Parts: sequence; C-alpha cells; structure tokens
Amino acid sequence: MLRWVRQQLGFDPPHQSDTRTIYIANRFPQHGHYVPQKFADNRIISSKYTVWNFVPKNLFEQFRRVANFYFLIIFLVQLMIDTPTSPITSGLPLFFVITVTAIKQGYEDWLRHKADNEVNGAPVYVVRSGGLVKTRSKNIRVGDIVRVAKDETFPVDLVLLSSDRVDGSCHVTTASLDGETNLKTHVAVPETAVLQSVANLDKLVAVIECQQPEADLYRFVGRITVSQQTEEIVRPLGPESLLLRGARLKNTKEIFGVAVYTGMETKMALNYKSKSQKRSAVEKSMNSFLIIYLIILLFEAILSTILKYAWQAEEKWDEPWYNGKTEHERNSSKILRFISDFLAFLVLYNFIIPISLYVTVEMQKFLGSFFIGWDLDLYHKETNQRAQVNTSDLNEELGQVEYVFTDKTGTLTENEMQFRECSINGIKYQEINGKLTPEGFSEDSPDGNRHSLMREEELFLKAVCLCHTVQINADQTDGADGPWHANGIASPLEYYASSPDEKALVEAASRVGVVFTGTSGDSMEVKSLGKPERYKLLHVLEFDPNRRRMSVIVESPSGEKLLFTKGAESSILPRSKSGEIDKTRIHVDEFALKGLRTLCIAYRRFTPEEYQEIGKRLHEARTALQQREERLADVFNFIERDLELLGATGVEDKLQEKVQETIEALRLAGIKVWVLTGDKHETAVSVSLSCGHFHRTMNILELVQHKSDSTCAEQLRQLAKRIKEDHVIQHGLVVDGTSLSLALREHEKLFMEVCKNCSAVLCCRMAPLQKAKVVRLLKTSPEKPITLAIGDGANDVSMIQEAHVGIGIMGKEGRQAVRNSDYAIARFKFLSKLLFVHGHFYYIRIATLVQYFFYKNVCFITPQFLYQFFCLFSQQTLYDSVYLTLYNICFTSLPVLIYSLFEQHVHPHVLQSKPVLYRDISKNAHLGFKPFLYWTILGFFHAFVFFYGSYLLMGEDTSLLGNGQMFGNWTFGTLVFTVMVITVTMKMALETHFWTWINHFVTWGSIVFYFIFSLFYGGIIWPFLHTQDMYFVFVQLLSSGSAWFAIILIVVACLFIDVLKKVLYRHLQPTSTEKAQIMEFIGSLLCQRQKHLDSLHNGLTHLLTGTFVNALWKPCGAHTPIVGSEASSVLHPCPRKD
Repeated sequence: MLRWVRQQLGFDPPHQSDTRTIYIANRFPQHGHYVPQKFADNRIISSKYTVWNFVPKNLFEQFRRVANFYFLIIFLVQLMIDTPTSPITSGLPLFFVITVTAIKQGYEDWLRHKADNEVNGAPVYVVRSGGLVKTRSKNIRVGDIVRVAKDETFPVDLVLLSSDRVDGSCHVTTASLDGETNLKTHVAVPETAVLQSVANLDKLVAVIECQQPEADLYRFVGRITVSQQTEEIVRPLGPESLLLRGARLKNTKEIFGVAVYTGMETKMALNYKSKSQKRSAVEKSMNSFLIIYLIILLFEAILSTILKYAWQAEEKWDEPWYNGKTEHERNSSKILRFISDFLAFLVLYNFIIPISLYVTVEMQKFLGSFFIGWDLDLYHKETNQRAQVNTSDLNEELGQVEYVFTDKTGTLTENEMQFRECSINGIKYQEINGKLTPEGFSEDSPDGNRHSLMREEELFLKAVCLCHTVQINADQTDGADGPWHANGIASPLEYYASSPDEKALVEAASRVGVVFTGTSGDSMEVKSLGKPERYKLLHVLEFDPNRRRMSVIVESPSGEKLLFTKGAESSILPRSKSGEIDKTRIHVDEFALKGLRTLCIAYRRFTPEEYQEIGKRLHEARTALQQREERLADVFNFIERDLELLGATGVEDKLQEKVQETIEALRLAGIKVWVLTGDKHETAVSVSLSCGHFHRTMNILELVQHKSDSTCAEQLRQLAKRIKEDHVIQHGLVVDGTSLSLALREHEKLFMEVCKNCSAVLCCRMAPLQKAKVVRLLKTSPEKPITLAIGDGANDVSMIQEAHVGIGIMGKEGRQAVRNSDYAIARFKFLSKLLFVHGHFYYIRIATLVQYFFYKNVCFITPQFLYQFFCLFSQQTLYDSVYLTLYNICFTSLPVLIYSLFEQHVHPHVLQSKPVLYRDISKNAHLGFKPFLYWTILGFFHAFVFFYGSYLLMGEDTSLLGNGQMFGNWTFGTLVFTVMVITVTMKMALETHFWTWINHFVTWGSIVFYFIFSLFYGGIIWPFLHTQDMYFVFVQLLSSGSAWFAIILIVVACLFIDVLKKVLYRHLQPTSTEKAQIMEFIGSLLCQRQKHLDSLHNGLTHLLTGTFVNALWKPCGAHTPIVGSEASSVLHPCPRKD
C-alpha cells in the first residue's frame, strides 16, 4: 500500500531502467539474488475520480475558478461578521452552482467507471499450470501467455508466439487504434512459431528484453532469447511481432502471445488524449470583464464606506436618537470598524459579479454541442459518418477563425488513387484498356496492341508487385489458381493496403499482366502473363519519413539476390548510378505538373559476398536494444546505394466534392487558406490551382530550393519589394520545407510580412513538426489571429493540436487526426457549414449571453447602491434576501439559456450562401470594448430609471395603497425589483429573432412565475422563516392602480431608448447581417403573398373542375360531387353522350 502511494505521488516510479526483462510464463531464475521487476496490472482507468476523492478533488477544481472562490470568501465573511444580508444569499447560489457542476462531472465520471469495469471484467484465457485457465482481463500479468481467438480483441500488448498457421503469422485490423481497416500481417519468430499447443508452450523457456512503454503505435524494439537444450537463440523483435491492445484478430483461428505491456502501460492507454486545454477568445474576454466588474465593486464598496464616515462626521447622524450605540461599539477600533463596514458593503454589492454565469456558459456549451452531431447537412451518407465533437469548450471559436491551415492528401483530395501514367527506361506509358501502351501509340497501332512485355517493362512491374506491404483477402488466396481470362490474366483479386498508392500500383500491374497472388510463409508469389514465379522474401527495409523510401531484398527463382526500392524522386534519383535518370526526372516533373503523385522505382543486384555482409549488419542492428533506429538507418543507407533506375509512376488523387466552392467561400468570408503538404513542389502547385486555392490570375511567388541563409534572405527581400510594387493584384506564395527552415531561423519577421501580404500560401515538402511550427508562428504573431488546422492523417496531429481549433477528417489514413482533434467531419466541404452557420450562431449566442449576464447584474445591484444615499449608508438592503438569492437562479436564468441554445438571427441558408456575413463577427466584434461599454452603460441607465422612476412616481406618496397604509421601504424595493425582472426579461425578448414555443414559454413563463411566487411567498406565514418582512407586501402593491401604471411606464421608458437606438442604427448604419435580415423578412412576405395567391388560384381551379365534372357525371346517375384528383379518373369511364 505504501509503495502504491509513493508511485501515485511520483516518488517511486515503477520503471528504473530503460529496458524491461520479461520471463515468459513467469519462470524466474532460481538464484537467490534476482529481484523481479514490478509492472502495472491490467486494469484500464479512464475515470478521473474515485468514491474517496470525488468530493475534495472536485471542490478543489471548482474553487480554482475566480468567481467561485470569490463567492466562497463572501460567504465566509457573512458568517464571520454582522452583514446586511443573510449568508444564505451568497451560500445558496454558490451551493447551486457547485452542486450542478459536481453532478454533471460526477455523472460523466460514473459513465467512465462503468465502461472501465466492462473492459476490465471481460473474460480471457491464459496458459497456467499446463492448461488454459479462464480469468478476467484485469488479472493478466506481464509474462502471462494469453490465447486470443478469431475476431476477438487483444486484451493486452502481446508479443506473438505462435498461431494456427505453420509459419506463425496472423492477420490483424487496427481500425479502433488508427482507423486503418486493412489487414496487417504479424509474424512470430521461427523458434516459437512451431509451438502450437498449450502443452508445448508450457515447456517454453525464453526471455524477452524490450524497451519501456511508449505511446508510439508503430515503434517497438526488443529481442527474445529462446533456450533450446544447451544453446540460446537470440531473435530481434519489432513492430511486426507486437499485437496491440484494442486491435482485432482476423482470418486466423487463434494465436498465443506473451503479455509485455499491461493496463495503463499499453500503447492504446498511453495514447489516451486528455481533454483539450485550449481556451476560447470568449472565455478570455469573460475573465477580463469579471476583473473590470470586480474593480467597479471595490470602487462602490470603498466609496460607500468613505461616504458613510463623511456623513457620520455630524454628531446627529453618528448616533441618532432612535439607533444608539452600545458601549462595545463606542470603544471599538476605528480601523476595525472601517474594515468591517467595507466588508459589509462588499457583501451588499457582491451580486454585481454573476456567479451563475459560469454554470450557464458550461450548460450552453455542453447542450449546444449536440446540434453539430445532429446536423444532417454534416452527415456523409456514403461512409455513414456524422460530425463529431470532442470538446465543447471551443464552439464559439468556430465563428472567429481568420486562418485555415489544411493538409492536401485526404483532406482536399479523396485519397483514392488511380494509376494514370508511368515512365519505364525513359519511355512514358499509359494504361489503355488493360494494356501498357507507350505514349503516342493508340491501341489500334501496331506497337500499341501487344500481348507480351519487354524485359524492362516486366522487371519494372515485378518491382511494383514485390516492393509493398499489400495483403490479399484470405478468402481469395486459396482460389488464386481460379479462372483465367483469354490473355492469361487472373480474375481480379481483392487487395488491402495501408497506403492507397501501393494498392493502386499493384492493381494496375495486375491489369497489365503481372499479378501479385499473395504470400506463403517467407515467399511472395507473382504471375507474369500467367506464368507463376516464387520469390523468397529475405528482408524488408521499412518505410520511414526521413528516408522517404522502402525496400525489399528477395531471392529470385534463379537464386539471384535482388534489392527493389521505391520512394520519392528526391530520395531515389540521387542514389541511382545508372538507368535513364535525366529522362525520368523530366517525366516526373511532367507528371507533377498534371497534379499526379509520383514515385521512383529502382533495383540493385548483390553478389554473394555483398549479401553476406548486408545480412550480418542487419542482424546486428535489429538485435540492438540501444539506438536501434539510428543503427538501422545507417545500414539501410549502406544497402540502398548504387541503384539502377527502372522508372517512375504517376498516380492521380482526385479532388473531393465541392472543395473549390468551399475554399472560395472561405476567401469571401475573409479567411486566409494555407495548404501545408508533404508533396513535391510541382504536384502541390498543380492541385492548388485545380482546387481554387491559387487563381490563374494570381501572381505566384516562390521561395524554394534555398540552401543558405543569405540566398533565402535576399529572395525574401525581393519578394517583399515585388508585393509592394504590385499591390493591386493578388499574390500567392509557394515555400518548400528546406527554405522554410532557413526563413524561420533568422528571418522570421520578414517571412511573416511576406506571408501576410499574400492571399494564399502553399507550403510543400513539409515535415509534421514544420506544419506545427508554421501554425505556432502565425498564432503567436502580434495580431494574435485565431487559427484552424484541418487534416486526416497522423502527420497532421501536431498541427491540429497546435492551432486554436483542430479539425480531423474521417479519411483513409487512420483515426489519429480524429482522436486528437476538437471536432471531426467526414469531408472538407462540411467546413463551410461548420464555420459559417454553427460557428456564427455559437458566437452570437454566447456573446449575447455573456454581455446580458453582466447587464442584468448591473441592473440588479446599482439600485442597491443608490438606495444607500437615502438610508445614510446604513447598509440597509433594498431587496428581500429571498429575491437576492433567486434573481439569478430562477427569475432571469431560463430565457437567456434558451436564447443561447436556439437563437438564429439569420436563416442558416442565408449564412451559408453569403459567407461575407462571417466578417461581421470576426475579431471578437460582439465582445469588444465598445459592445461591453454599451451593455454596461445600458445596465446603469436602466438601473437609474428603475430606482428614480419608482422614487419620483411613488416615493413621496404616503397614502398610495388602497387601504390607506403608508408606502414602506419593502414595498418600494419590491416595486423596483418587479420593474427590473420585467424589463430585463423583455430586453432578452427584444434580442431574440428566432421565436419557438420554448422561447415563448420561458420568457412569459418567467414573468408569470415571479408574480405567482411573490404572491405565495408574501401571502403565507412560513413557520421556518425567522422574520417575514415581505408578508402581504406584494399583494398590497398589486392592489394599487398607480403601482401598475408605474410598472408599465417605467418598463416602456427603459426599453424605448433601446428600441429607438436599434431602429436608427438599422436604417442609418446597417451591418451586412442586418441587411440580410431585412432581405429575409421581405422574402418571407413575398413568399406568403405568393402562397396566398396560389391557394386562391387552386381554390378557383378546384371549384371549376368540380362543377364541370359533376355536369359530366349526372347523366350516369351519380349524385355525389367529385372534385380534385378523382376528377381525372371519372372522365374516361363515364363520358357524356351528346
């Protein structure tokens, strides 16, 4: 228990070394000095609280909020000193806010506990004591041998020991981890692959040494030492041996694996993303307003305290005859009395800080986020995917975006590759009707209609069929020798691949005659024009972003050792020493200009001596536990040299639907679009032109292929000069990765100046971290613009997390981008609806909510301050304590909440069809200083009208009530409070444009509820109340006709100025949004008029048709009039006979 506590506090971390040693089946060494390592259990914990820490931890988190902590201090002050209001007035609203938030967070955590218990209690089978034992998932320990059957999910991270296949391979889908639906092949080492029974596995003596847990799903470094009789065999372990928790076993009956990472140390758990810590601009504005109102509060409290003592300087007011001081009060310290009075005034005016603002905003964000998921316009039917909200904290930020950073492949394009062209031995080819045809030849020409392949063509296609990670549907592998077409080509096989490029190339090769038919053990099978060939797969040199290529070493049927390599032209051409290099480079550039994705393909032959040296180096690098990646990179570079270039491929990735329209709409909305891609310069520019990111009339500026700081700086200065000279036309900038690194190193300011003066920016050859750097650079610039990043792949995650708003595309490159995003959509075109409609609505709603909250609290507390001038600053309260408590909780809370959920000041179709309306809310326009000042001044103005209007109309009348009683202070306070509740509710009604039955219910219902509550509260003697100052006050107030006249007059006077201001501004200085509202209103009137005319026309036609038909029908003896749609059916069976 003590060790667990130390681990939780971070004093005793479970891992002391860089590696862990795992004894399979937990057969530890027998010598006494061995101390076993401690590993985590297999429980998954996604919950935040426990039963024991929920109350203290939740309270701590809630009181970290300034407003909550402030009201706690006020509540404690009310308990400690004699204050004018009851502690309940602060304590009850605080308790309500804390309780509602705690219930919400507790319920969410209970759901997480429930999900955790379901996962941790799942049944699993482990090998123990020579047999299979059924246990719960949470009981698996590191070192246990676990059995997993077909279609089951792996309960821990396992190293594969054996499967039901002879070669020890199995197929896995990782869709729940990275979204990739293709089948991945994992293999066991040969020494354990033969152990296919529980009895044999129970006898296995082996040790695994591997790295400590890390979050990277695609990295695993380890080795296994198997003891066989007197010798020990060491084999390397990599990602191909590791089965990840959450992945699912497919096309394999069962596998056995040893648990290496358990519970919260599995890669899936380490990739859990905590809630986004991003803060919206609205939240920052809200905190600024709170500070300003806190200053106003302190000013009012200090001023009131000073004026109190100034007033009491006269002896007659210091101790009036009706309120004499006690001896203790006369002898108390003046400083202590001053502090006590200051705190009392602070308590009296504290409601100017709206405590319920936080909980209302939280409820609005949480409930409002459901509208995105429910929006059918954001639903993609083909993939059955809805929009997804991962955090509701940034809803309003969608309405403030100034820059959009987008990936290209899979975001602007479909990521569905189609083979278009290739270059083989310096000759360009196209696929025409399943045949590889040289450029310039048609199918009918003599050279175009061939049934055989040249040697270079065949070698090129074999390289395409052997150098890949493509898998074949297991149901088809048995039928590979099935029906053949007349030209000797097999019927199409169903391929699976993690890369759409690879799948497109292998499918193209199969169509033209060289078919990849699958793998069998360590062999790859290919059929060239119907002739089967088997290549032994010796080594795979995996793809990595730094090398930008992958290779395979195979043994041909003739025994020759061959290396096949494919990758970006920048990584293949410099390593090639022979072949048509110059012609291929020209062809690659031509392909790129057409917007095609290019790959170069090369090969190399090894002598027996060279291959022996390569095998030795690879084994040493792969079995190393330290710096394995660096050693492998060195060996790969040693192998992939002196290549002979075979050719290049051009694959088309077509644009997504409505990409061009979406980018143009973003531009009209005042949003600048930057495309950040890893593609080569020519391809990226071509796609930018085709998708409308660059216009044909735009002046394209380039900052590419710079190798030194001096040349980069000189080019930047020239570009800045050109922009100033040609400021009339639009400019587009193209930057590559190497030039960007130089520009950001020492010329950041100049680079940003050039970029900001360009309408569109394209960054190509970008590494993932470079994407994040560009976003951070713009995000932290002096203007502090709001940025949005959108992408679909793992390489976009850093960019998505860096931007103010991150959006993941549910594409074909996995779900990492979606998991790490704030919002997820199925297609790029949905971005316009998300920003222009949802973003616009969310911002308007929450901006009005925040301003309205401050306004109604100014209205609420300013009369309290003014009242002190009439009661010698004696700290007498104007309102009853119950009204103080319920004002924000009950009387005025629901109308603004419903407004913030349903308000649509302009129709959604208008917002989407007129992107320029987005400019009206940009740069936090509705929460700037001017709107804040307007709402604050309006609040003070209304408060003055409430107070002095009531005073002038009623204050001097001593016999106003029907029974002749005097008009007392509680009656006066209730009148002010009644006028205030009606006015602030009507003010919310004036702000509402979109009325539903719910708006009507809560708006008028709030006013009715206030009257009913006041009648019951003041009309009954409540036994649990110590004093009841309000008894019969409200009933007497409503019995006075003058009071009703005063209420109506004051409410109209308050709202008249506001209505007048709205009318004048709408006619003299209308915004684009207000113009759209007027046009929408006129359109609705015209539509109603047209409907009226149509109904009138239909009625006349209906009547005339019915009369005519009845005339036709009478000769046949029919007496029932027939009209409408039935008329046509009776004309023919019963015609009139003249």
